[in-house]
Amino acid sequence: MNKSVDNYFIEGCGRCPLGGSPDCKVHSWTSELALLRKTVLSCGLKEESKWGVPCYTYQDNNILILSAFKDYCSLSFFKGSLLKDDKKLLVKPRPNSQATRLFKFKTLREILDIENEVKAYIHESIELEKTGQKIHFQKNPEPIPEEFEAELERDPVLKTAFEALTPGRQLGYILYFSQPKQSKMRTGRIEKCKPMILSGIGMNDKYKSMKKSENHK
Repeated sequence: MNKSVDNYFIEGCGRCPLGGSPDCKVHSWTSELALLRKTVLSCGLKEESKWGVPCYTYQDNNILILSAFKDYCSLSFFKGSLLKDDKKLLVKPRPNSQATRLFKFKTLREILDIENEVKAYIHESIELEKTGQKIHFQKNPEPIPEEFEAELERDPVLKTAFEALTPGRQLGYILYFSQPKQSKMRTGRIEKCKPMILSGIGMNDKYKSMKKSENHK
């Protein structure tokens, strides 16, 4: 275990306003995350802290990340689309996701029931890395601004959080980011909205929450 990763399980990733508070999503899945961590480490991967979350690598190549969300915790494979997945246990974060595939878990029992399969998928991912296989990306059919696409590729945690949003919330952000004509303004909007995306909040959720608060005054 990597001591620099321990803080994630105590404080969370610290990338959204909930970090370091009792409401941080990490605290909703304490037992599940601990078991997943143990399972992944038993497969011989190196544990590192990247983007504020536990990242597991093989010879300095990213294999998967461990994440906590409002409704589930997950193991996300960077090259998941290359895995055979004969048992159809992995899910796409978005319909058009070309690389990431993940396990979603809501209980310890769900993890224990397929723990051996999880290990097999991890070992398969290691073998893929050994052979040097790459994902050949096709042009994304969604109208995602270049600035946001680049940010998602640079930051896997943000990408995973965005892909965990409902299609309607994803579209809301895409439209909002696409509106400005200048790249600088688009980048500014993206930076401003990162904490909301990481918190699982949609564009309209914050506005609705403010209006509800005003109505109760």
